[in-house]
Amino acid sequence: MLFNSFSFLIFFPLVAIGYWILPARFRVLWLLVASCYFYMAFVPAFVLILFGLITVDFFLGQAIEKQQGHKRLVYLVLSVCANIGVLFFFKYFNFFTHNVAALAQFLHFQYAPTLLSIALPLGLSFHVFQSLSYVIEVYRGRYRAEKNYLTYALYVMFFPQLVAGPIERPQHLLPQLHLTHTFDATRARRGLERMLWGFFKKLVIADQIAQVINPLFANPSSEGPVLIFMAAAFTYQLYCDFSGYADIAVGSAMVLGFELTENFNRPFAAVSVADFWRRWHISLSNWLKDYLYYPLALGWGKVSKVRLYASLFITFVLIGLWHGANWTFVVMGTMHGTYLVVGSITEKWRNRFADAIGFSKFPRLRRAWQIAIVFMLVTLSFIFFRAPSVTQAWFMVTHLLHGLSNLLSYHYVRYELFTGLGVWNNGLGLVVFLCVVVMELVQYYQARAGTFYIFDSESKWARFSWYYLLVLAVVCFGYFGAEGFIYFKF
Repeated sequence: MLFNSFSFLIFFPLVAIGYWILPARFRVLWLLVASCYFYMAFVPAFVLILFGLITVDFFLGQAIEKQQGHKRLVYLVLSVCANIGVLFFFKYFNFFTHNVAALAQFLHFQYAPTLLSIALPLGLSFHVFQSLSYVIEVYRGRYRAEKNYLTYALYVMFFPQLVAGPIERPQHLLPQLHLTHTFDATRARRGLERMLWGFFKKLVIADQIAQVINPLFANPSSEGPVLIFMAAAFTYQLYCDFSGYADIAVGSAMVLGFELTENFNRPFAAVSVADFWRRWHISLSNWLKDYLYYPLALGWGKVSKVRLYASLFITFVLIGLWHGANWTFVVMGTMHGTYLVVGSITEKWRNRFADAIGFSKFPRLRRAWQIAIVFMLVTLSFIFFRAPSVTQAWFMVTHLLHGLSNLLSYHYVRYELFTGLGVWNNGLGLVVFLCVVVMELVQYYQARAGTFYIFDSESKWARFSWYYLLVLAVVCFGYFGAEGFIYFKF
C-alpha cells in the first residue's frame, strides 16, 4: 500500500482510531495485523518470507542470550547467514550469476547461467538490516532478547517504516512497544503536520519533477544544459521522494504515540561529503558505521590510516551495492568512497590553501562554495543512481559540458531549454521551483530554531494558515498518479 494512495487515506485513520480505542493489551496485535495488511497489499505471499526471518531471528536471539562462549557466535552467524542468504537469493542471485557468466565468457569457458524469474520483496534490505541490528545488539550484550514473539514481529513489521525505513535499533523502538501510550492531542497534531509536509514534498515536488525528467532519462539528450538540468532535478526528486516518505513515516508513528529515528537533516546544506552522509539516510549511514566500518577499521590488528581509508572505501562500495544489484549503484558507492578518502587526505592542504589565498577570512562565502561543490559531486554520483546502465550514465557524464555557452542566451534558456522540456507548461514548472524554494527556506528556519515545528510558537491563526497552504498546494498542484516511492525497490 502506497502512502500516496487513496487506500492509505482510509487505512491510516481506521488504524489510528482502532489503536486508541482498544485496551492496551490488544494494541500490539492490532498494529501487527494492520502492518501485515499494509504489506500484503503489495504482494501477499512475500509476508511469509518476512515472518520466516522474524521467527528465525526471534529464537536465535533468545539462544544467543542464553548461551556462553563460542556458541553465541555460532547462533549469530546462523542469523546473519539466514538474513543475508535470503537477501542474496532475491536481490543479488541473478546479478552474481550474470557476472560470473560474463567472466566465464571473457576467459573462454563454457557456462550457461541459471537466472531466476523472481521479484524482490518490497523493503527486504531494510527488513534485513533492522533484524540484524537486533541480533547483533543481543550478541554484544547491549540489549536483552525480546521474550514476546508478537512484540518482536511488530518491531520488524511496524508499517510506517516497514518498506523504506528508517532502520530502527532495538534500543530505540522495542521499549516503546512495551509502553502503554496515552493519546496526546499535541503529539497527534504534530504528527499530522509532519505527514502533510511529507505529502507536499512527495506529491508536489518529487512526483511533478518525475513527470518532466522520466522521459528525458528514457532518451538522454547530448546537450550539456539539458543533462545538467536532468541531474540536478533528479537530485531534488530523490531527496523529496525519500525524505517525504520519512516524514510520513515519522508523522504517522507520532499519531500512534511512537517516535522514529530522524533520517534526514538538510543534506544539501552539507559542507563536505562526510557531512552529507551525516545528514542523508542517517539510519543507514549509522548502521554501516557501527556494524561494518568500525569492525573493519578497529576490530583486528594494528590501526593505521591506510586501514581506515580502506575500510571507509569498502563501506561505501557496499552502500552502493546495498541500493541495488546493478553496477550503476556500485559505481555510485565507489564515487562516494573516493570522495571521502580523497577529502580526508587533502583536508589539511585545502585548509592551508584557503588560508593562503585569504578565503578563510570570508567564512560565509567559503561555506557557500563548499555547499555548491558538495551538491555538484553528489549530483554527479546520482546520475549513476538514476541511469539504467553504466553506459548511459557515462554518456551523460561525458556530455555535461557540451554546449554550455548556450546558457548565455536568454532565448535558449527560456524557450528551447525550459519550454522545450515542458518545465514551463501551464506554469507548473515555476510552481514546483517556488515550492522547492519554500521547502529550503522552511528547512533553514527549522534548523535555526532547532525544531521541525517552527509554527508552534506562532498563533493558531498563523499555524492553521500554514496547514491550509500546504493542503491547498497538495490538492491543486500534487500529482495523483500513484507514483511509487523510489526506495521501495530497495
